[in-house]
Formats: sequence, C-alpha cells, structure tokens
Amino acid sequence: MLTKITKKELFFDIFFDVIGSILFAAGIYSFAANANFAPGGVSGLAIIFNYKLPMIPIGIATLLINIPIILYSFPVLGRKFFLKSLKTILINTFFLDVVFPHVPVYNGEPLLAALFTGVFVGSGCALIYMRGSSTGGTDFLVLAMKKKFPHVSIGSFVLITNFIVVVCGGIVFKNMDALLYGLIESFCDAMIMDRLMYGVGAGKMVIIISKKHCGNKIAEEIALHTDRGSTLINATGTYSKECKDIIMCACSNKQFYPIRDAAYRIDPSAIVIITEANEVFGEGFKKPELKK
Repeated sequence: MLTKITKKELFFDIFFDVIGSILFAAGIYSFAANANFAPGGVSGLAIIFNYKLPMIPIGIATLLINIPIILYSFPVLGRKFFLKSLKTILINTFFLDVVFPHVPVYNGEPLLAALFTGVFVGSGCALIYMRGSSTGGTDFLVLAMKKKFPHVSIGSFVLITNFIVVVCGGIVFKNMDALLYGLIESFCDAMIMDRLMYGVGAGKMVIIISKKHCGNKIAEEIALHTDRGSTLINATGTYSKECKDIIMCACSNKQFYPIRDAAYRIDPSAIVIITEANEVFGEGFKKPELKK
C-alpha cells in the first residue's frame, strides 16, 4: 500500500506531468507542426515523419522513435527513472494525439511560431525535469550525458541534440527558413529550460571588504535586516598592508540591496562585490538532491 508521502509525491509527479505535457503539446502541435519546421528533439523527428507520412500521428511517431532510445539509455538512467518517464510519455502522447488535434492551430508568422514553440516546449520540459522525469527521446540521451558530465547544463546538451535534428528538418523540408526557425526555437527552448531549472535556486554572492573591526558589525546588520548568516574572513590588503575584514554572504536576489546598504551604513569606504550564483544549496536555500 502506498504511504502518505508516496501518494503526495505521485500526485505532484502527475500534476507536473499534466501541466508540462499541456505546454509541450501546445508548442509542438499548435505552433510548430503547422509552421513546417522541426523544433528539435524526438518531437522534431516526429514532425518530420508526419510530414513525410501524414498517416502516422505525431504522438505515435514520438512513441515509436522513443523505443530504441529507451533501450539504449535504460542501463545508465535506471529502472525508477524509466518507469517515471514511461508514465510521462503516455500522458504526453495522450495530449498530443487526443486533446490537441481539437485545439486551434496558429497559422501566423513562422518566426512567432518558432519563438512560442521554444517558450512552451522549454517550460513544459523544465517542469517535467524538475520532478525527475522526462518526455523520452533525446531527453534520455541528454540526461544520460548530464550524469556523465554534471558540470554542463541541461540546456547546453539540449541545444546540441536539437541542432542535429533541426539540420535534418531543414534538409527534409528543403527550406533554409525552416532551418533558421528551428535554430531559433532550439535556442529559446534551451534558454527557457535553463532559466526555469537553475533560476529557481539562483541568487547573489555578496563579498564585502571593509576596515578592520567593522566586519562583525556589518554581519550583525545583515542578520538583522535580512535574517541571513555570513562568513567573516581576516585579510590583509597587498597595497596598503592594512588589516581588512571580508564578509561573504549568499542571498536571494531581492536581499542584495539591504545587504549593500548595511555595509555602507557601517563602513562608507567598504568595497562591495556582487556576483551571480546560478544555484545556492544549504540552510535557508534549496536542499541538494543526493545520489543514492
């Protein structure tokens, strides 16, 4: 019998699958399919197949192309991920072949179709990835490569695999515009995906260099106004040879200004350095997902 936690997880898995699949299907069926360009990934290959063999629906073509890729990626990704993805693939196929054929199709500018395909597909895939699943196809290859090269973002892998499919689409459609629209879609797709997946845990790293004995007061001000802890480091200026305090603090984007103001209230001559932090893990931030 499912535990309460497992039921909750299953509910959110299905909820994200449904929302993600609706966005994905909207991008593929409502925008890309009628604009005659391949948007990348297995969905792009499915559109190419559907263009050459109209009797094969896009969802069924996606399902058929997925089979050999699943068999290849299964040893790397494991049984649990495979089963979750199978559930997602079936939900995705349902929306592509059953629901969205009854939804109005965009017949306007191909450039807008490419942009909106990227936004919808990237958003849908990001929601699905965040629950540890995928829409199958090149997603399996992308996530398998991500396991081998964890320092490379998912969006970068998506861009590479999509580029290959987009070039094939340009050849099949015999249209340079189709190739260019596909590249635009792939770029939007990867950018939106990275922004949603990594932007959720993004923040700022603030480094404050102040006069000696000002560090503790600045740290207290930071804690008072933002409820953030900080790290105090004793340092020496190489030019002035004077002792300095360095305060390091990770914070959310909206907390940067109170921290900056706290530093200058205590030490008007302080140097404040702000850097982007793509992801911040730990207490007060996102919990890391540990490999079991």
